Amino acid sequence: MRIISYNVNGLRSAMTKGFTEWLQSDPADIICLQEIKAHQENVDFQQFEQLGYEHYWFPAQKKGYSGVAVLTRIKPDFVQYGSGHQQSDQEGRFIRLDFGDLTLINTYFPSGTSGDDRQTYKYQWLEEFFQYLDALKKTRPNVAVCGDYNICHKPIDIHDPVSNKNSTGFLPEERAWMDRFFESGFVDSFRHFNPEPHQYSWWSFRANARNNNKGWRIDYINVTSPLKDKLKHASIYQQVKHSDHCPVFVELAL
Repeated sequence: MRIISYNVNGLRSAMTKGFTEWLQSDPADIICLQEIKAHQENVDFQQFEQLGYEHYWFPAQKKGYSGVAVLTRIKPDFVQYGSGHQQSDQEGRFIRLDFGDLTLINTYFPSGTSGDDRQTYKYQWLEEFFQYLDALKKTRPNVAVCGDYNICHKPIDIHDPVSNKNSTGFLPEERAWMDRFFESGFVDSFRHFNPEPHQYSWWSFRANARNNNKGWRIDYINVTSPLKDKLKHASIYQQVKHSDHCPVFVELAL
């Protein structure tokens, strides 16, 4: 099973930049999209169907904001729209699909960049999500969490850890949550195969950051430890450019 996670920063915008043509290259069986900024009725989704993808949408109530969707060539056994937390669900941050024994969660973590109120909400969201996962793993031990986490875990995951030590996305409290998340039984699929530095998934639009590779690794596909031996490959597709993010990939031997 080949899985991609991709923050497209506006699905309609990405489609004008070659997203559908990229899909024609058969990059994955399942593609988890974040920050779609669109509702299904506003997108030419027939393009996806013509390529063999079913599609599942959980947009934000606010137009042009947030939202997640999943394109899949494998039919899920179960789909859950939202985590049951009102604000998160209003913002379209969570969709779950079960494929046999595998539970796949596609999620868009909040950002704290717009101020203290959003940073406070980010911490609330992180705790709610952790508790959801903790309960889920008791009955569904094989879990993959795909998404834009909006957090760099370690200094190797950010181009300038010193100057960004007080920046949202690399705050000590956020990084401590990531520690707790991995200690609870998740595996960083990318780092399982790739220990090298300078590998990022998001770059600011400012200061020619992408061409200079001054980026952050904030997009992940992390799996629970029972799936660790099923990991075959993981990579970051830095050459794919429909967004300020790029796709991240994992292959599981299921």
